[in-house]
Amino acid sequence: MPQILTFLGKGGSGRTTVAIAAARQQANLGRRVLFVSQDPTPATGILLGVPLTDKPQSIGANLEVVLISATVAIERGWEDVKQIEAQYLRSPILRNVYGQELAILPGMDSAIALNALRQYDASGKYDTIVYDGTGDLTTLRMAGMADSLSWYLRRFVAVVEASDLWRTISPIMQPAMAAILTIAWTGESVMSQPMQAANNFLDQSQAVIGNPQRVVGYLVTTEDIAAVATAKYLWGSAQQSGLTIGGMIFNRGAVPDAVAAEFDPLTVTSIPMRMGADWQPLIDAMPDFSQAVAAPKPIAIDAAKREVRLYLPGFDKTQVKLTQSGPEVTIEAGDQRRNLLLPPPLKGASVKGAKFQSGYLIISF
Repeated sequence: MPQILTFLGKGGSGRTTVAIAAARQQANLGRRVLFVSQDPTPATGILLGVPLTDKPQSIGANLEVVLISATVAIERGWEDVKQIEAQYLRSPILRNVYGQELAILPGMDSAIALNALRQYDASGKYDTIVYDGTGDLTTLRMAGMADSLSWYLRRFVAVVEASDLWRTISPIMQPAMAAILTIAWTGESVMSQPMQAANNFLDQSQAVIGNPQRVVGYLVTTEDIAAVATAKYLWGSAQQSGLTIGGMIFNRGAVPDAVAAEFDPLTVTSIPMRMGADWQPLIDAMPDFSQAVAAPKPIAIDAAKREVRLYLPGFDKTQVKLTQSGPEVTIEAGDQRRNLLLPPPLKGASVKGAKFQSGYLIISF
């Protein structure tokens, strides 16, 4: 299965330059690489030396590049939605709505990008996928989308099923479903069957995001104070999305000791400034991306000690809020929120305390 690399940092820190150098390095190592851009402007194409299109194109040995076009993707995806609807509804209602008519709403770009990455990942054509996205909280929310959707499904379906309205209409659902759907779903299975399929898919997606051998992010910064602060903030925020940060790349020169200390224990790599069309010095300076598994994991659960440890660098206790609701604990840090479903050994246990220690938030039950 391919490894997906992405890069996080303040705008202007050179994320795209680093992503291209990483893609070229991986291609030089003999890995089949796909560089995925979400930038519709000509800028990335100029750096790559070829205009980007919505279909992968080769620009050298082992290296293909592609642009995720939201308008094209939504047209293709809408046709898939209509086909799924036709499988279940006796009289489809979406057949007269066309993808070319649909507008891109805020937030849809992230869902479209995530689906595109999923498809490229499952294609079996690539060993490494380099995703050059926005590199900010939008990218992190995309990484945490499966976790967020899983919570919404669990929470709101439970609310609906516990309501008096649902208990009233559930017994009469079967004849209604038989008239509308092409399959025999009862009032109970109309919720449980699709819910189970959706939860299985989301659980698999969360497992992929949380596996640094499959998906890993790298911080990119320069000596600019704002860039350093942004990278550190994104490091802590990434833990909330479940994305492992494999290291920090210091762009355009040698990293000062004080800056390196800010990102301890991450591996810090210095790369030189790119000079014209000469990419080789940057390629040679790239880190070993296969070593990301050694980076601190976002979360660890020790049922024997009845502890949950979350690695939240850059935050302190004044910036973190814990809320418990039944078997789940919600952790708010910065502008990110994570809903943690406790495993069976801790299910039903109440939070007894929490403390910060060496960058970890340790929650005791």
